[in-house]
Amino acid sequence: MDQRWSAEQVVALAPDASSAKAGHKLASPGPWSSTGASTRPAALWGLCQGSGKTPYATVVDLAAPAYKCSCPSRKFPCKHALGLLLLWSAGHVPDVAEPAEHAAAWLAARADRADRATAAPAQSPSDPQAAARRAAARARRVGEGVADLERWLHDQVEHGVAGADRGGYGPYEQVAARLVDAQAPGLAEAVRRLPAVAASGEGWPARLLDELAMLHLLVRAHGRLDALDPGLAAVVRRRVGEATRTQDVLAAPPARDRWQVLATRDGADGRVRFRRVHVRGERTGRDLTVVAFAASGQPLEVPLLVGTTVDADLHVHPGDPTRAVVGARHGEPETLGPVTGVPLDTAERAWSQALTADPWCTAAPVVVDGLVPVPGPGGGEDGWSVVGVDAGSLPLVPSPRLWRLLAVSGGRPVTVVGDRGPAGLDALAAWDGTGLVAL
Repeated sequence: MDQRWSAEQVVALAPDASSAKAGHKLASPGPWSSTGASTRPAALWGLCQGSGKTPYATVVDLAAPAYKCSCPSRKFPCKHALGLLLLWSAGHVPDVAEPAEHAAAWLAARADRADRATAAPAQSPSDPQAAARRAAARARRVGEGVADLERWLHDQVEHGVAGADRGGYGPYEQVAARLVDAQAPGLAEAVRRLPAVAASGEGWPARLLDELAMLHLLVRAHGRLDALDPGLAAVVRRRVGEATRTQDVLAAPPARDRWQVLATRDGADGRVRFRRVHVRGERTGRDLTVVAFAASGQPLEVPLLVGTTVDADLHVHPGDPTRAVVGARHGEPETLGPVTGVPLDTAERAWSQALTADPWCTAAPVVVDGLVPVPGPGGGEDGWSVVGVDAGSLPLVPSPRLWRLLAVSGGRPVTVVGDRGPAGLDALAAWDGTGLVAL
């Protein structure tokens, strides 16, 4: 990538605030030697002197991005990679024609793995009959688990939910464990979320009944899979916990566009960390999320950098209409241009369409133009909303980010990037007419 990243783009890659702070401390030429940056391949490298005798060898593949460092840190990117990126962002890394030897070896190994993965033929089952038997056995186990869950749901309604806020996690964990044994991990995770709803404070019975009702809807939908629209049937299978292989997603027809990379959101599901990246097609105006996963201690390789535009093929998951996998790229990332969204009423229609495609949807990416944030009463983070310049308003999900949104707006309409969910709009970034601001 020819364009240097901004310091804000670098900090957005940090796995946590402490890593970002440590990276800033290393963003000066003092501890670094043998630094360099190349265009083909797009990479950075350098040696960072630590407390030991041998400096740490750090390499960054800017195209992925991906990171390699000889330090013992289990965070990715580590503070040395962040420091090197910040040093480069400030213009203190010289351009070099060829990578250093240690960098070249790692970059070549990555390119070789990518070539082998591309050239490898699709693996078909060695024994189709055995594969069919395994699929039938799994379907039977899932069906039994779903039937058990339906009986349990009926018991909850029949006996009432009084006292559920004091019942703890034990009763729910037993149900979730049976669903895991039945190979329905999606349902198990949904059940594990219920005790937190029961302990969520005033008004919890209504919220818990809502969650039980949505679970019951999913159970009934699973019992009618053959009668459902294929798209909705794929959603139901995913919600129950049926996994879709990445190679199967990549086999779907691609959606090519110049994708603007607008915002990220990090989270964890058990021991698995994830990062959701919001992208928007310049030509199609389509909003999608690209999700990267990593087990604890493993690198979280995010294929897209906020603040860039990438000409690429995206392949949409059959069971998740708003999620995509990055396929072929058609050139290097470019600096992000102007960001435009849709009016508030159009965004609300898109949310209705998202719920039609996936009734259990809790977050759909949106970019909305002409919004003015309005603080809630009392000076806290509750009760905020956004008002459209034409008409209409929408609640904002409470977050410390709202104060920065208010500062970016200054009372003027801005374009807001975020997730539309049942509670309203969760703002993640804003375009103020001159640049993209991460909230």
